Amino acid sequence: METVVSGIRSTGNLHLGNYFGAINNFKKMQYEHNCFFFIADYHSLTTHPTPEDLHNNVKQVLIEYLAAGLDPDKATIYIQSDVPEVTELYLLLNMNAYKGELERCTSFKEKVHKQPDNINAGLLTYPVLMAADIIIHKATKVPVGKDQEQHLEMARTFANRFNRLYKTEYFPQPYAFNFSEELIKIPGLDGSTKMGKSENEGNAIFFADDPKVIEKKVMRAVSDQGPKEPNQEKPQAIQNLFNLMKATSKPETYNFFEEAYNNCQIRYGDMKKQLAKDIIEFTTPIRERINDIKNDNNYLQKVAKKGKEKAMDSASNTIKEVRSIIGFKHF
Repeated sequence: METVVSGIRSTGNLHLGNYFGAINNFKKMQYEHNCFFFIADYHSLTTHPTPEDLHNNVKQVLIEYLAAGLDPDKATIYIQSDVPEVTELYLLLNMNAYKGELERCTSFKEKVHKQPDNINAGLLTYPVLMAADIIIHKATKVPVGKDQEQHLEMARTFANRFNRLYKTEYFPQPYAFNFSEELIKIPGLDGSTKMGKSENEGNAIFFADDPKVIEKKVMRAVSDQGPKEPNQEKPQAIQNLFNLMKATSKPETYNFFEEAYNNCQIRYGDMKKQLAKDIIEFTTPIRERINDIKNDNNYLQKVAKKGKEKAMDSASNTIKEVRSIIGFKHF
């Protein structure tokens, strides 16, 4: 049984991009692999260094992980900061991570552009912490979105570099893992290529969104005046709507609007109404489960404690062996 590791940053509510990019796969993986799913509260500090309510953000992600179908009896669900061995491995890997390669990381360059007043060391070494999260459990499979492929490639670089420097085959190479042929990226409602809270609230459909809120967001999604000729190539914003429909609606619904577009008969208002209806139907079971468990603090504490113990058991064994390989010894 291979080991799978993945995490979601603790910056608040989860959204459809999280679900189709990872969580839907998590639900399947937990029954077939040795899975570690963590809430990345350390990672969240790279872009939100002074969070207003870090604890409740973590709690909300935990609630929504569980509501979306993760089973703490099948998978290890834990909070990143509960496992100090992760930061120790992060430190050790940083000793052999180089400034030039980190500065060339696409996500770092994007963040420098978006947040020029918050270019911190954590942001620069984000790929190193991500590598530590993965290889601390000797994972071979990592369910990541398309935008995280470069980070995963760097995780392989750091694992291979450790093995080469210390003349060992200790860390296996982690690879992207998805149940479909291609890594999935769910688009945003604002016409951007990626759904995410960091862009703006109206860009994403959150699990906890009320149906009326979902409908309002979808109806405001970016569109245009419609195609001018048959089989016209779709602009990015319109392709986004179709990608969302493909993910949440029935195939016959998608095909109906695809044909309408190709015949220059598309009515975006009708398409958005149907899309909102299908998204609401899709998210309702998750939203109901969120409401069922959000105030059950005893259950949430038990899940977090169980996950911490299982994650620490795995991580402490790795750190013990890594220390020995490097040459740390007790007098």
